[in-house]
Amino acid sequence: MKLPDVEGAVLVEAKFTAYLLDETHQEGRGKALFFKRFGSSVTEWGLLAHALVEHARAHNVVKMEQTRFGTRYVVEGELETPVGRRPLVRVVWFVPDGESVPYLVTAYPMESTDDQGT
Repeated sequence: MKLPDVEGAVLVEAKFTAYLLDETHQEGRGKALFFKRFGSSVTEWGLLAHALVEHARAHNVVKMEQTRFGTRYVVEGELETPVGRRPLVRVVWFVPDGESVPYLVTAYPMESTDDQGT
């Protein structure tokens, strides 16, 4: 199964600039260092946003969980990066009850990721 309505995915700039690519963010620092190793940057956060949508198009949902607020989807697989390497990442999306479009929650390297790329 693919992530539903990926074409309408909601990717908020602050999710990237103040979290996923922010080396000073307490929880996002490790993610920022990881994504920057593969060519992502705060100034070009849109490239990572686009890559995460393409990731959702290319890979299947591996886990779906209904919560009292909506449905959480987990998509895993290789991520296209600006430097041409393809690390394995896990991306979490959420579709709130009463809505149909997925919102990006987070993205992070899978434990089996070869940090040197493939």
